Order: sequence, then C-alpha cells, then structure tokens
Amino acid sequence: MVNKFKTVCLTAAIASSSATFAGGLLTNTNQHVAFNRMMSREASIGIDGVYYNPAGVVFMGEGSHLAINWQMAYQTRTIKNDYKLFTNNVNNPTTPRDFKGKAFAPVIPSFQYAYNKGRWSLQGNFALTGGGGKCTFDNGLGSFEKIVGETAMGAIGLARAIDNKLGAEMFTSDQAFGKKGSYSFNSYMHGRQYYFGLSAGAAYKVNDNFSVYAGLRGIYATCNYYGYVEDIKVGNMPLYQVLDPSKENSANIELSCDQSGIGFTPMLAVDYKTGRWNFSAKYEFKTRMRLKNKSVNQLPSIGNLDDNLKNQMNKVLTAKFMQAGLPQEQAMIKAEQTSTKVLEDPTVVATTAGLKQQFDSKINKAIGEYADGKKIAGDIPSLLTVGVGYSPIDELRINVGFHWFDDYNATSYNNRNKLLKKRGTLEFNAGVEYDVTKKITVSTGWQNTNYGLTDKYMDDKSFVVGSNSVGLGGVYHITKKLDFSVAYFHTFYNHVKTSETVTLAPGVSNTYNSDYTRNNNAFAAGVNITF
Repeated sequence: MVNKFKTVCLTAAIASSSATFAGGLLTNTNQHVAFNRMMSREASIGIDGVYYNPAGVVFMGEGSHLAINWQMAYQTRTIKNDYKLFTNNVNNPTTPRDFKGKAFAPVIPSFQYAYNKGRWSLQGNFALTGGGGKCTFDNGLGSFEKIVGETAMGAIGLARAIDNKLGAEMFTSDQAFGKKGSYSFNSYMHGRQYYFGLSAGAAYKVNDNFSVYAGLRGIYATCNYYGYVEDIKVGNMPLYQVLDPSKENSANIELSCDQSGIGFTPMLAVDYKTGRWNFSAKYEFKTRMRLKNKSVNQLPSIGNLDDNLKNQMNKVLTAKFMQAGLPQEQAMIKAEQTSTKVLEDPTVVATTAGLKQQFDSKINKAIGEYADGKKIAGDIPSLLTVGVGYSPIDELRINVGFHWFDDYNATSYNNRNKLLKKRGTLEFNAGVEYDVTKKITVSTGWQNTNYGLTDKYMDDKSFVVGSNSVGLGGVYHITKKLDFSVAYFHTFYNHVKTSETVTLAPGVSNTYNSDYTRNNNAFAAGVNITF
C-alpha cells in the first residue's frame, strides 16, 4: 500500500525531472544566425559552413573569418491527459488536465572561425550541440499523477483487507486512508542540460570545383536534475505516520543529481561547385557518451512498515479494549494478539509482499539512472546531411537540404532508443536569400522534422513530436568585412495522440488518452567578421 505509493512518487519525480532533458537527446543544429533566418544552409558557402558545410568554407576568400552568434529560445511542452482517477485529487479534481513544462534559454552562444590559405582551410567551432536550457514542471506530470491515483486505490484496497479481518474500520476510516481513493501531494521538477561542443578540422581544395574536410568535435556534457515529492497523503493519512511517525519528512522524496561526461565525434564532408550550382554532404559519426552521476538523493525507508502498521493497530486496539472494560495490561496483550493475527493472515501477507516486491523493482527502475557514481548511456546519434544550392542570378540563392539522424542506434538508458522506428529521424528544408541592395540581404526558410515515433516511445517524461519550422531575417553589410544579422524562427509542432487501456482491478479497466505537443520561439543576432 504505502510502499507502492512511495515508489511511484519517486519514479515520477525523478523521471519527469530529468527525462524532459536527458531522454531522447536531440542534436542542436541551429548553431548560427544564418540557420534561424534561412533554415537550409547545407550547400551555402560562408563562415556558418564551419558547422553546416565545412568542406565548402575553403572556397571563401583567403584570410581569417569569424562569426559570433547569440540566440534566445523559449519553449513550452504540453500534455493533455484525461485519466479518470484524476477526479480523486482533492486539490484539483478535474479531467482532462493540461500538464505544462516551460523551458527558457536566454543565452545560447556559438562561435565559428576559419583561416584560409591557399588550398587549405583550418576551422574551429564552439557551440551548444545539445540541451542549452532549463525546464520546469511546477505541478508534476500526468504519468506521475496517474500512478498516484492508481496507488491510492491500491492503498484503500489493502486497508479494506486489513479492516475486514479486524471486523472494524481502522485504516478505511475517514481519519485514515478512507474508502474513496482520494489523494494529495506537493511536487516540483526541474532540469538543466548543457552539451558544449568544440570542434577542429581542416578542409582541402582538391581542385577549383571539389573539396574535402575531416574534423573532430569534443563534447562536454553537464546536467543537473532536482525534484521532490512531499506532504503525501492518501485520504487524510500522512504517509510519514506509517513510515516513521517521529519524522515528518520520513515519506518525502528528493532528487539532487549532477551528471557529466565527455564524448568525441569524428566528421567528414565534401563539397562540389560547378557553375551556379553547389552540392555538399557531411557525415558525423555516432558520439559515444557516458554520463557519470554525482547524487545526493533522499528516499523513504520502508523497512519498518510492518512494525509501524502493527504499532498503530496496537494503540487503537488497546484503547478500544480498555473502553470495553479490560485492564490496560490485558488490553495490550489482546491488541498484540489481534494485530499479529490480522497481519499474518495469508491474504494480507500476500498483498503486502506483492507491494514490497513492486517497491523493490520500481525503486531500482526509478533511481537506477541516477544512482550516485553510476555511468549511464546517452549517445548522440550519427548524422548525415546533404545540400544542393542554386543561384539563378548573382543576387538570389536557393537551397534545399536533407538530414538523417540514426536515433535508433544511439544508445540511451535502458535502450529506450530501440522503441523508435529503425529509419530514424528525417528532416527536409528549403531556403532562399536575396540581396535587396549591396547593403541589405533578406532571407526566409522552412524545415520539416519527422521522427520515427511509436506509441511505446511516447512518454510525457521525455517526448518529441514532428514539426514544421519557419524562419526569416536579414543581414546588414556594414562594410565589406563586417556583417550584422538578425533572425527569428517559430516551430509549429504536430499533436501526437496516444491511448492506453489501464486495468484498475480484475474486470475493471479505463482508457487513458494523451495529447502531446510543444511550442517554440527563437531569436538570434550575430556578426561575421573578415580580417
């Protein structure tokens, strides 16, 4: 009863706090203002090519080229759930319910540098290759509350079994767990994730039309997850009273985990120019990433659950027998005998044992990823990009591009990546930029992202949905060697709907529907300098 309740609270608190960021890690491809304003940069030749088209950078003029970029992004994540048991939440008895998380990244910096000399181009790039912000769920998640509601029903089931053997109301009374399965709690989840990437490489111009590139990116990941579940009640019974009545925080759960790790990404690229056309391709190998935990977590202790239940029963029964006229000593003896008989009843023993077994398995699942000193898998998938650019006139440039992320083979915790479709993530983009005057360039672009999602992969603790993004912006050419760019892009996310049938009791089930979506806005500004 109590064991299961605490277990699911911990599971939900840890998972929802973290997986919002760690689970389903995505590569961050908006590493220059030019992407925000045009989306399709794979076949462009410019300083942003240090990331998008490194082989093409060698076709820029000789000398040093530097880009300094700043971005700000704001995202909300919304999951609508219509679980029936949400009506048992005494603080918010409504269904369906929207659960929202907010992520804000006020400063996302990136820097690109290239030194071109003769047939060679030496390049470096610093950017956030993943993460880059914080996300907060002030009131938890639907998956959390769903299990809490189910557990509250399980709690009153066990309470009923005990009271039936007693032949009187004790744990099913309105002062204890009650009969309705009502529940209440306070929770908070917060996560932060930064994947800093520093790359170095060189491009070589084989001839006037063809170039090649090889490079290596080093990635340092640093993450922090914090969350808690406290003031837990089933009915009117605070859980600490059956765990350790002397400590009001004995049922509280707190997660505090820092993660860090290092990975390396080899990269290869080619570019081919002919007339007004340009073709490019880049391949980034999978980044093997193992994150090491440094954690200080607080977990409830359930070792004394049986004794605490028995102590409570003894107190209540002793008072009852004394009221019936027994002397205190005889009342205590009879209370002890009655409690022992009830708690040793095969039905009660089997129910309690089952709940304890669930606790052990779920506690391992819940904190396994965040155990102190443990290393967990968090690979960044390999990436293939292809681009084609065409300039019908000198002032106009048109690009199309394609990305393929091999998410299926990027190992994540408990191999959750294997729940995705094998084809991985596909992205298509197109963009156009036009020189209005010698001083002003305007541009716009579009990108479609299509993940290889399955119903089993969708989870409100860590989810993605397909989208269409549009961007626009401009460049002011201050001098021949100094450009200033601004951009804005917005992502229109799809809605992914799932349905799950939950068995509440033998012969009793409920269909649980979820609707997942997001909203995203990003602003960017930067300068390109040639010297």
